[in-house]
Amino acid sequence: MIYLDHLLKATQGTIYHPGKHIQFQAFSHDSRQLTPGEMFVAVHGERGNGHDYLLDAQRKGATGLLVTGRAFQQLSEQARLALTRSDLTIILVDDTRLALQSYARTILDLWHPTVIAVTGSVGKTSTKEALATVLGKQFTTFRSWQNYNDMLGIPLSLGRLEAQHEYAVLELGCDHPGEIAALCRIVRPHIGVLTNISPVQLQYFSSVTALAEEFGALLTSLPSNGHLFYNQNDSETQALLARYHEMHHYSRIVFHPLANLPTISTSTTPSTDESPSATAEITVSQQGTSYRTATTVAEESDEQDSALTQQKTGTEIVLSSQLLGAHSKATMEIAYQIALSRGIYPERAGQAITQLHPLPGRLNPLPGIHASLLLDDTHNAAPVSMIAGLQTLAALTPRRGCRIAVLGDMLNLGDYADEAHRAVGQQAAGLVDYLVTRGERASLIAEAALQAGLSSEHLVMTSTHEDAAQAVRRIIEHQEQHQRDEEVLDGITPEQGPTTLVLIKGSEEARMERVTEMLMARPWEASEKLVRQAPGWQKTFFMHAERPTWLEVDLNAIGSNTRHIKSLVAPQTRLLVALKADAYGHGALKVARTVLQNGASMLGVATVTEAIPLREANIHAPILVFGYVPRWQMREAIRLGVSVTLYSADEAHALSSAALALDKTVQVHVKVDTGMGRLGVRFEQLEEIIALMRTIIALPGLALEGLYTHFAQSDSEDRTHVHLQLARFQQVLAAVEEQGLRPPIVHAANSAAVLSLPASHFDMVRPGIAVYGLEPSTAVPLPVGFRPALSFKTQISQVKWIPEGEGISYGSTYITSQPTRIAVLPVGYADGFRRAPANWGSVLIHGQEAPLLGRICMDQCMVDVTHIPAARMGDEVVLIGRQGEASLPAEVIAERLGTSNYEVVSEILARVPRVD
Repeated sequence: MIYLDHLLKATQGTIYHPGKHIQFQAFSHDSRQLTPGEMFVAVHGERGNGHDYLLDAQRKGATGLLVTGRAFQQLSEQARLALTRSDLTIILVDDTRLALQSYARTILDLWHPTVIAVTGSVGKTSTKEALATVLGKQFTTFRSWQNYNDMLGIPLSLGRLEAQHEYAVLELGCDHPGEIAALCRIVRPHIGVLTNISPVQLQYFSSVTALAEEFGALLTSLPSNGHLFYNQNDSETQALLARYHEMHHYSRIVFHPLANLPTISTSTTPSTDESPSATAEITVSQQGTSYRTATTVAEESDEQDSALTQQKTGTEIVLSSQLLGAHSKATMEIAYQIALSRGIYPERAGQAITQLHPLPGRLNPLPGIHASLLLDDTHNAAPVSMIAGLQTLAALTPRRGCRIAVLGDMLNLGDYADEAHRAVGQQAAGLVDYLVTRGERASLIAEAALQAGLSSEHLVMTSTHEDAAQAVRRIIEHQEQHQRDEEVLDGITPEQGPTTLVLIKGSEEARMERVTEMLMARPWEASEKLVRQAPGWQKTFFMHAERPTWLEVDLNAIGSNTRHIKSLVAPQTRLLVALKADAYGHGALKVARTVLQNGASMLGVATVTEAIPLREANIHAPILVFGYVPRWQMREAIRLGVSVTLYSADEAHALSSAALALDKTVQVHVKVDTGMGRLGVRFEQLEEIIALMRTIIALPGLALEGLYTHFAQSDSEDRTHVHLQLARFQQVLAAVEEQGLRPPIVHAANSAAVLSLPASHFDMVRPGIAVYGLEPSTAVPLPVGFRPALSFKTQISQVKWIPEGEGISYGSTYITSQPTRIAVLPVGYADGFRRAPANWGSVLIHGQEAPLLGRICMDQCMVDVTHIPAARMGDEVVLIGRQGEASLPAEVIAERLGTSNYEVVSEILARVPRVD
């Protein structure tokens, strides 16, 4: 509960509008999650400004507003009037973040609970919750809300602190140097808990040692006779304490080293625990974790506590909880030992620990499809927690069961990222039966697991949540059938309980809970069982672009479009997806993985070079090189195992020599020019075509795999030419078949032909533009159900007024005819944002078109936002895509530029980061 007089005293705020409310249930900084009766705090963050949502907070039932005075005065008069006509209490402060921090310090001083600060690399939230649960059996105990653990979250949480709270258990997190010290200055802990020190947030810390120094700030913040509880087996913690003992005199602090706690190794050598004795007597099952522990607590200087210690020394107790995994012992033991140190009897503390259960997203067991058991560990991921999850998966799976791990990216690891993913992969190889990865960083896990001995048949790499979930479905169904066969053939009695276990884990930004939801037996329970289910989270988009101009690629749309295309052709017809020009600008690697999971069986590239990153990423599907392969590149093509296009006997002989030199066989497709006037043997030269095919068959090292042509006007309203080309190709095919030379794969259909010319489907179709949700032409539109996958966006970098008569951009080709409010955008022709002879014309800002002014610069451009008064620095700008109800598709841009949608998306340069 927040009292107005406490808030005003703490923040030195001014009442702008008194309203009728003098107390508030809690603070909220997200209007989407606000509960009636709360005070809305308008925070200006990196990606949004809370002052833009004051009216929304009012509509949602906020009874108070804490706002920055300057920002509030910049609101329109209409908005201010609307807010003051209500019963809202409005308080103005200089800075809402600083005001919250001041309130947090003040309220802790006023009600002076004993503060227990929990920090460390992993396990903070579970430890905080366990401590609060156990202490709550005897004391009125406050816990920080969810995982609100930073300079904003802790003060927001303390809006729920009450005068009767005797203990406040607070989780302290950090993602940059100095944050733990700053948090400790706010909360001034009496007791500290350091769970462990392992690699996390290394993008802002130079090393694990530097991270340890950050956690060390907790020690210096503890008062005389403060207490520190820590894992004695954690090597980084031991090293930290050794350094601090050398530098400082800490006899005033009581240290509580907790022995025989599990530690997790991130060594690249597969291991289950670097401290076997710590886990030897831990019992782990699908129902929970138990172990035997002593009731002894560390000796203390306080006489009363010392007497309690002596009274309980020398006995043992079995602690059991519903937490899963041997590593849970650390959480249980910390809660238990702190409870004893606070005077709680062992039996009472032990009974409280039996009530500990997994939190959402933290190895939380959920019923899965086909009677499987899901271990939902999707809250976040670091190397240590990832390996702990894998060890738990292995420990909980019955002897004849199946262990499936679905692992997403681990982020924020800095230069350690690659090594961390590979370390997880090497350990995963010995702990899982099947491994499914989702994301580009997670593919390193897959590669390392493959190198460590995991069969490639038990490994699936995906780029979307949908594909990852579908891969698991296929594995579970296969395993289910296999188990049924075993039971029938071998007379094996079915095991009781779930035998197929699925671990799902990844960093917060990976949003792996979406995979969990698709695998749940009762997906309608997702809002209660999974993390990040609040309305705000459902709309949250994590953007890790390197600059404020980026492409968003909807891989789910590409997967859906691929399935649509597959449904348009005969079941036996193969599907090759064209990945030329980095998948038409969408990102070839991610697109390749996506289409192969959704019906494609072959990939197409323009050059040998385009195939290299696909093979390096362990994509083993057949790849056809459409273009010219020079002799000096033939060996590379053969090494990569790609299929080569031939249209010359001389090149066939050269390719054969290259294949013999490498002792390999290369697949070959003969191309026929039926009217494109590009690569290929002319259709009239039937004898040459047949002779070339015979030569390929006869030459060692070559295998004739395909025969194909390409249409020049399949997207034209006039169908004359495409039918002419088809007839010519059919004549060639008839002659080839008459000679008994028909290869296994005959193909001709590009996207337009797939959609409009079924006779051209043959053995395989080769869609390109349609896969990306773009229309081949106005004459051949996409069927209902296809959707574009690409959005091109930037942000406003500056807004300002330009007087009448002033020039804008190079050459001053545009002169303002009146005072004009312009927005500067950080995108230019070096990004593929066309300068001449025609440019984009306009962009979308706040759902309205903003005309371009003057020439496009290399890296920037200017637009007119005089008619968009809400436009401000940082606002999203859509160059291709949708914004609210407004749309600016690639087809419209193509018409303005006098080109095709193919060129519009393909010429967006590589320096524009792709995010999905």
